[in-house]
Amino acid sequence: MATLEFKNISKTFLNTHALSNVDLTILPGEVHALCGENGAGKSTLIKVLAGVYKPDDNGGAVIIDGEEITTFTPIYAQQKGVSVMYQELDLVPTLTAVQNILLGKEPKQNNKIFIDARKAVVFVKELFKRLNLSVPLDVPVRELSIAEQQVVMIAKALSADAKILVMDEPTAVLGEKDVRLLFDIVKDLKKTGISIIYISHRLEEIFEIADTVTVLRDGRKIHTDKVSEITKRDLIKYMVGRELVADTIKKVTADPSNPVIEVRNVNTDVLHDVSVELYKGEILGVAGLVGSGRTELARAILGIDKLKGGSVRINGKKTTPKIKNAIKENIGYVPESRKAEGLLLNMDVLTNGSIATVGPLFSKGGFINKKREMLETTRALDKLNVVPKEYSIMIKNLSGGNQQKVVLAKWLVADSKILIIDEPTRGIDVGAKEEIYSIMYNLRDKGYSIFMISSDLPEIIRISDRVVVMAHGKISGMLSADELNEEEVMTLAT
Repeated sequence: MATLEFKNISKTFLNTHALSNVDLTILPGEVHALCGENGAGKSTLIKVLAGVYKPDDNGGAVIIDGEEITTFTPIYAQQKGVSVMYQELDLVPTLTAVQNILLGKEPKQNNKIFIDARKAVVFVKELFKRLNLSVPLDVPVRELSIAEQQVVMIAKALSADAKILVMDEPTAVLGEKDVRLLFDIVKDLKKTGISIIYISHRLEEIFEIADTVTVLRDGRKIHTDKVSEITKRDLIKYMVGRELVADTIKKVTADPSNPVIEVRNVNTDVLHDVSVELYKGEILGVAGLVGSGRTELARAILGIDKLKGGSVRINGKKTTPKIKNAIKENIGYVPESRKAEGLLLNMDVLTNGSIATVGPLFSKGGFINKKREMLETTRALDKLNVVPKEYSIMIKNLSGGNQQKVVLAKWLVADSKILIIDEPTRGIDVGAKEEIYSIMYNLRDKGYSIFMISSDLPEIIRISDRVVVMAHGKISGMLSADELNEEEVMTLAT
């Protein structure tokens, strides 16, 4: 018998059909991947399962272990064995792993008033033993690694005897080593009969960990297949409804006599004697495991992290690494966390697109030329196909892919010919990824230089013209396009 069945699920918001007659069957001990672009209906379907939304009247049925669900509340969904791990880590940083896992359901002492801390620790230890998990239990979770925090999230989700576990982009913040650990946990959970709905934009993960895959597009189920019987290209075609052309873009060999960034023997608290060059008109990929110094290299170039030795030259001129100097030298920075560091979430799209240049470009005598600001910024946003085209809406209401385009547009408005981009496609869907890749290729072909940091190994190999690999704060190797393959990069990274 199936653990979970969706039968003709429909959900409408005003005049928008978020889900239309979606059917889905998930078996015990199955990893069922759910794929689709942003807006495809994945989140809405999961929220129906989690009791956040109720299907439309006559909008289908949710069946768990043969029983049709008629009550749609989060508490009832949990009682029926549904646990959801959302993409953002939902932990209280000052509490321990034990306290986070049992938050709201702590065992009480005999007086039914005070928490029994000993029982709580025993319960969590037994849970970890059963699930073959392990993290420090007696320190605040803020002191744990991201991977360890993810383990706490899994234990929290399973602490109420879950039979259906939803994992929404569980590897978005993990490095390669931690991804391997997560996959081992998923395989162990399968053996216990737990059914897993696995949502990820990283298709390589789906082909490695999932048994079955279902594609949603525009709120409809497009295709379900065994992972062993579908190709990656076909899966992408089902997701976006069209053939992709980015694979046909040719890589280039840039002129090494014309470096736009020269890093010479740079040392920081993390970096050790690092030297690297970025040439005009190329995409230089920077690969490495978490903690290798990838992001710290970008921060050193920009002056966010203080240099303890070495030098940085921009366009042939020695510079003191500082943010204001980087902007003067036409360097744009797309940070790893666009929401925390790249955007003003409570401001509109237009303001976010012009914020880097509103002073020097659009103001005179202390007053902003709103007409020019709108003209120049709209031109950049249109060029990158930011949607919706209503640029007065709050940027927090855009999809991840369109938010990333706005961060890029900000630096195009500033006429930045050198772009440092950290994790260009993290957390965005495959269709938006292709658009970001095409934008990067087009900029490269116009003479822009791109310094691209990514933890996505297939992404590094696919779109980089050259790759520098880092390990333990040092450069461990440099690979040309002809030398690029996953085994070679991983060998250097470790």
